[in-house]
Parts: sequence; C-alpha cells; structure tokens
Amino acid sequence: MATEPDHTFDVIVIGLGPGGEHVAGTLAERGQRVLGIDNRLVGGECPYWGCIPSKMMIRAADALAEARRVDGLAGTVGAVTPDWSVVATRIRDEATDDWDDRVAVDRLTAKGATFVRGTGTIAGPGRVDVDGTTYTATRGIVVNTGTRAAVPPVDGLAATPYWTNHEIIEAKQLPGSLVILGGGAIGCELGQAVARFGVDVTIVEAGERIVAHEEPEASDAVRRALEADGVKLREGVGADKVTHDGSTFTVTLADGSSLSSEQLLVAAGRHADPAAVGLDRVGVAKDSRTAPVDERCRVTDGVWAVGDITGKGAFTHVSMYQAGVVIRDVLGDDGPPAEYAALPRVTFSDPEVGAVGLTEAEARDRLSDVKVGLTPLGETTRGWIAKADGLIKVVADADRGVLVGATVVGPAGGEVLGALAVAVHGEVPIDRLRSMIYAYPTLHRGIEDALGRLG
Repeated sequence: MATEPDHTFDVIVIGLGPGGEHVAGTLAERGQRVLGIDNRLVGGECPYWGCIPSKMMIRAADALAEARRVDGLAGTVGAVTPDWSVVATRIRDEATDDWDDRVAVDRLTAKGATFVRGTGTIAGPGRVDVDGTTYTATRGIVVNTGTRAAVPPVDGLAATPYWTNHEIIEAKQLPGSLVILGGGAIGCELGQAVARFGVDVTIVEAGERIVAHEEPEASDAVRRALEADGVKLREGVGADKVTHDGSTFTVTLADGSSLSSEQLLVAAGRHADPAAVGLDRVGVAKDSRTAPVDERCRVTDGVWAVGDITGKGAFTHVSMYQAGVVIRDVLGDDGPPAEYAALPRVTFSDPEVGAVGLTEAEARDRLSDVKVGLTPLGETTRGWIAKADGLIKVVADADRGVLVGATVVGPAGGEVLGALAVAVHGEVPIDRLRSMIYAYPTLHRGIEDALGRLG
C-alpha cells in the first residue's frame, strides 16, 4: 500500500529568489522541515536575468571602453572589434546554465529542504495551496515572490514584441537600433553596455532626469557618459503610442515627435503583486503594491516577507539581509532588527554611481540643519591621473554631527562607497571621520576633502 505524502512542514517558503532560497536552505540545515515552492527558476531574477548576467554584459562593454581609452594615455590602439557572441555564450554557459536551475535545486535539497515546482498561494493562516494541493506550515510561511517588469499603459505597447530584461539578457544577437523606455538604473546600464557594442540607442525618460532617485550631480555625470558613448537621451517626455509593423518599432512621444528602432526595451521599473500570492488572506490590502512588514520582516503572526515585495529596495542585498532577520526570528535567535537608514545601492554605469542613505533633497525634507560637502573626482590626485569624471558628495545631519547620506560617482564607485556606508550605518561622528588617515593617492581620499567642504 502506497504511503501518503507528508504535506505538513514547519516552514513553507513561497518564492525562491536569493532571500527565499537562503531562508529555506538555512532553516533546513538548522533542523526545520522546510518546503520551498517556486514556479520559475530557483535563485530568482538575479542569477538568470538580473545582477549576474547583466554585469557580465557591463564588464564586457567596459573592456571595450577601456581599450578605446588607450589613445591619450598609453599610445595608439588599433580598431576594437566588438563581438556580442562572446558575451552571449558566457551568459549561457557560465552564468545561467542555459537557464537551467538544476544546480540550484540540488543545492537546496542537499540541505534537507523539500522542493515543489508550482504556483504557491496562501490559502489561510498556516495553509498554502500549490496548484490544487494544500500544504500546512506549523511555524510559519515566508514569502519571497519578487517582482516582474512593469509595463506602462502606453497605447499599443502590449500588442508589440517588446523586450524586457529577460529578452535582452537572452539575446544571441543585438539589434542595430534600440529604444529604451525608462532611464533608471536598468535602462542606463543596459543602454550604455549595448551602445558600446555598436547599437544605436535612445533612452526615453518621462521624468525630468535619468537615474532620478539619485543626486542631480550623479544624473549629470551619467548623462555625459552616455552621450559620450553615442546614446541619445530624451528626458522629460514620455511615450504616448507604440506600433510595430513586423520589423520596426515606432514610438510616438508626448511632444509629437517619434522614434524608430529595430527593437524596444521596456525598463520602466518593477511590479510586485502581494494579492497574487494570497497575502490579502492574511491582512494585506488586496490593492497593496507591497507587503508591509515590521522590523522583523513579519507581515502578521506566522507570516514573513523578504525581498522586492516588501518595498524596502529592489536589491539582492536587501533580500539577503532580510533573510537573515527572518531566520533569526523563526528560530528565536538573538540579533538586531532590520533597519534601512544606511541602505547602499549601486548603478553599474560607467562611471558607477554608488549611494547610501539619504540624498541631499531627502535630508532637507526630513532634517532641520543639513550640511553638504562635494568634491569633484578630478580634483583628487588619483582622479586627475585617471582622467576620471565623477564626484564624492556627503550629506550631514549638522545637529547630530553625523553623515546621513553619501554618493560616489566614478571608477569603482560602488567599492569606494563601502567606507561611507560604514560611516552612515555606524553613525560615526564627523570629527572622527576627519581625523582618519586616508591612503594616498586613492579615489577614497576624496572623502576627506568632501568632509572638509561640509557647509
């Protein structure tokens, strides 16, 4: 007589992006009976269509740009011939296993978790439905269902074969021309990368400026860099209509002008859907765009959420950070609650934009006495040597004498950011930061100069 399958677990994890996979694997290693559920690939967007393959694209594009910089620095270089097939092959073979998650599934189950491929939805407290089968969680449910590419309601767009990040990452060949709807981090990163491979790129940003969530000075630097790579920018105007005649996209803009391209990339942000995973059945408003969580990432008793769906930042590092908080909370381990005042973020354009905490505008909205210090990277010795365009900007709460935000624009901006992230997170007194010894000649030495310019 066949044994009935066990549908009862201690913890059920719906969605196995980086954070969900970490929660499921770690709890299983700690002796919990864990069920992990995903209807897509274990590991989520990051390793297959996000962080990892996109940075392979960017690394390759940066190599082309560096080769072209030999003139004026080291001699004369011959013609640089881009070959996208090298990048496409590397993405398939090294990053994604041709979009096969067998290695990730085996990694998870080897830790003791059970995996079910399917669509999981919360049926009620402690109950999860997976395509008609109900499972019970005795300790709780963790949701990590992430986001999908947001598609703006532009007339005609939905009827066309537009690309999202999935299609451009999977592309074996690049188009001759590309219009990108959206000038945020994804649009700017990918637009610059493919432009360096010879694609005629135009970025359309409905807002006043590209990378609008960062400092205006950062937007200016990225704009200069994109234009130097031949990217055309249309800022402050949105798309009204999109058509496709079988070979060419035509994008009609709000000012009446139009753009034509071989391909169209939609990079207009990401969309979470808490109701789709059944969070409305445990108290989340049905029309909520995110899942509200407390300092322990609890949605309600017995339900936790991590990652993009929480609205705390659409970054892999946020998901992994929250996963650690949830693991401790489920197991009853000691540890600090989640806090986001020193949330770091990096736009991997060239130059990179690394930022932490508040921008100047955000700080002035929230604080009574704000001081700002800014040093152009070219005024640092290392920046001058490298002919680097960029800056270091620090934002201080003058009442408390600590930094509340900082931005680094330049080569390896995300790496230089590390010191400033520690300063913001640790609330290190500015006087203490000023008394540090900064190695010479480095890019990070510009932090000392920016601190000296606070005023």
